[in-house]
Amino acid sequence: MAKTDWKAEAKAMKKQLKLLREAAIPAVPPKKAKPVSPLAPATFPDLPRIAGVEFAACEAGVRYKNRRDVMLIRLAPGTAMAGVFTRSTTRSACVRDCQAKLAVKAPADIGAAIIVNSGNSNAFTGQVGEEAVAAVTTATAAALGLPATRVFSSSTGVIGEPLPHDRITTVIPQLVADLSDDAIDMAAQAMMTTDTFPKGASATIAGEGGPIHIAGIAKGSGMIAPDMATMLVYIFTDAKITANALQRLLSKHVDATFNSITVDSDTSTSDTLLLAATGLSPAAPPKGPVLKAFEAALHDVMRNLAHQVVRDGEGATKFVEVRVTGAATDDDAHKVALAIANSPLVKTAIAGQDPNWGRIVAAIGKSGAQADRDSLTIRFGDITVAKNGWRDPDYREEDGAAYMLQPELVIGVDMGLGKSNRSVWTCDLTARYIEINADYRS
Repeated sequence: MAKTDWKAEAKAMKKQLKLLREAAIPAVPPKKAKPVSPLAPATFPDLPRIAGVEFAACEAGVRYKNRRDVMLIRLAPGTAMAGVFTRSTTRSACVRDCQAKLAVKAPADIGAAIIVNSGNSNAFTGQVGEEAVAAVTTATAAALGLPATRVFSSSTGVIGEPLPHDRITTVIPQLVADLSDDAIDMAAQAMMTTDTFPKGASATIAGEGGPIHIAGIAKGSGMIAPDMATMLVYIFTDAKITANALQRLLSKHVDATFNSITVDSDTSTSDTLLLAATGLSPAAPPKGPVLKAFEAALHDVMRNLAHQVVRDGEGATKFVEVRVTGAATDDDAHKVALAIANSPLVKTAIAGQDPNWGRIVAAIGKSGAQADRDSLTIRFGDITVAKNGWRDPDYREEDGAAYMLQPELVIGVDMGLGKSNRSVWTCDLTARYIEINADYRS
């Protein structure tokens, strides 16, 4: 009888058991990429370079791993600055610091900088939050040779957790070394939180002596409501314009743009919109028709960015304009538009592609605005749904249902009481919104 090689047999069995165990263990599936909003633009736009503005972005690990989460912007000497912010009484340390710095007149020959992190909002963090802002802005100022009063910071992300500012200050030398005038897209990516795409917009107008450029970037997806939103927005121009004039234009146009969007009716602690003018365009300071063209272009850039925020609303599948006309006052027009745009019943009906116009009637009634049942007209796009206090006899439910299938909708309400109009932009409310926000910190 042949002698059995027990050692070799045991080794073979051990190897076979290992193979069987490995086969039984399911492979770890690759992490799914975050789905991009179906309302997103096809690509990030090709934004013009703004003379005197440089960008850099890198990974600091503030909260996220394996992605850029801090960005730096350097602005040339002589840059004029303007800003608007949330009026939240629990606004962040960064917002308070920016407001204080903008209130101080800056020397004409001094540059400026903006440093932004995502993943942590540094809001409701008390004295620790203020110390974090000071640490970040002071380190940035030292690295760029600027006074700390000319360094503006923003933070976005989770509320109530101390900002690990040392992770940001550690990467400042890298950011300074990487500054470039063609890295605005990376800056837009670095400040994203639940956003599914970076947001950018631009405009160019003909000035006297050369072109004047405007370029802007924004972040925002949830906790979006009028009185700004959970947005960070930075807009740049090479126009020769004073800080006071810049502030007037910004304040004038924020109401019909960023204060006219809502995703979920929640206002953030961190809303910040900064507008910077380097004055390095070859064109003369805008005045007369050129100033009017510049103002219109700035409005268009602001509205474009505001709309992109709504298009990236958490879980959104529909982009909706609520267009109110014929209200007794401007305030009433705004109240009605917001009541409809923020109604969970209206927003879920839109998500379900249900032309439930009764919910619009209910929202008008609760708005607090002056209204007369028999004067109301309600439309879906060009389809008249109700008028004279009753359902339009020519309205067919199947027409309304077919209209609701479109990705972009207009809900029109004419109050029949006056000449005041207002549009507000919103999105639908889907189960995905709940998923995103339920899992935000996990």
